[in-house]
Amino acid sequence: MSEFFNAVIKSFIVLIIILDPFLGMAVFLSLTRNMNQKDRVSQAFMAVLVAFVLMLIFLFIGQILFSVLGITFSSFIVAGGVILLILGIEEILGLEFSKRESDTKVAAIIIGTPLLCGPGAITSIIILAQKYGYFAPVSALVLSLFITWLLLLFSDKITQLLGNRLIEVLSRVLGLILAAMAVEFIKEGIIKMIGEMVAK
Repeated sequence: MSEFFNAVIKSFIVLIIILDPFLGMAVFLSLTRNMNQKDRVSQAFMAVLVAFVLMLIFLFIGQILFSVLGITFSSFIVAGGVILLILGIEEILGLEFSKRESDTKVAAIIIGTPLLCGPGAITSIIILAQKYGYFAPVSALVLSLFITWLLLLFSDKITQLLGNRLIEVLSRVLGLILAAMAVEFIKEGIIKMIGEMVAK
């Protein structure tokens, strides 16, 4: 039993760092700042649910799914990086490249993936499952996503505490961080693609 709890704790530490719920909360604040409380609650739940379902899918059948669809993991990394890059540029410049309909339909998807359920999180939970089995990493995932859900749920309170002006400034800074993360994702994906081509 102690080995199981140690596995859960170690898995939790890895996942909470990779998921980075504070970054997710900051993006959530930006995307939902014009929503009412009911929509925020709904989007917070959907974001965590999307991340949880996708993580489970990739944990159990990820490799099979990629193989069937003919998608390489490097392509997934680049795709996630492009999405984050677009979001980061929007936040930095205050632009909207797409019609978001007040963000009510895309906020949960963007937070759920690729921000929470990104390449790093997917890779991490697969490696943890190989090391500790399935039960401990899944338990740690539930715990880490529960904490993430709480942070998203009370994001409006944080907005009230900090004020809209400060949130706006933080959104611009966050956009730059997101753009930098996106470039790293894209670079990592391209390097993996080159490695795959060389291996062939």
